[in-house]
Amino acid sequence: MQSEGVRQIVRYLTHPQVVIDPERDVRNWSLNATGAARVAALAERPGALAGTRRVVSSAEAKAIETAEPLARALGVPVEVRPAMHENDRSATGFLEPEEFERVADQFFAAPDASVRGWERARDAQARIVAEVEEVLAGPGGDLLLVGHGAVGTLLYCALAGREIDRRHDQIPGGGCWFAFDRDTRQPDGGWRPMEEF
Repeated sequence: MQSEGVRQIVRYLTHPQVVIDPERDVRNWSLNATGAARVAALAERPGALAGTRRVVSSAEAKAIETAEPLARALGVPVEVRPAMHENDRSATGFLEPEEFERVADQFFAAPDASVRGWERARDAQARIVAEVEEVLAGPGGDLLLVGHGAVGTLLYCALAGREIDRRHDQIPGGGCWFAFDRDTRQPDGGWRPMEEF
């Protein structure tokens, strides 16, 4: 239970850069050397996540590879929540980067439509919000959620009371975070790179 007057912070962190492998399911992609180095640098920085009581991750490989070094540094286990996964894009499989960006633009621009069979943005938003609320119903204290850019943006829009819009998307390259107050659910600013923890 929270001590009176003690503010509890929830941070949502997206995985950083990955190895793009068209032959593998995107859910099994791993961090590339740059992404892994960014995570290692954060894990080695004393006090960056001090006070964090829980680390909760999506079940996708790149999210777990981000969460595990941070959890080890904090001395806590990683709690895996499969429903924190990225928006379901399995209908199209791998898309070349330029085409992917076009479809992602449509995903955000038409949140009530299934763009090329992708999970609707509205549905993905409802899913991530419900999952985060379930996590928040658990033990108190500062919390780190580790996930993905699209659903992270949808979560941010819901918490900030903003319409779904890609203008609120994370900084290119991933490895970004935003924070919100555990009690009020109000975001404390927008996306920042993980180097600014």
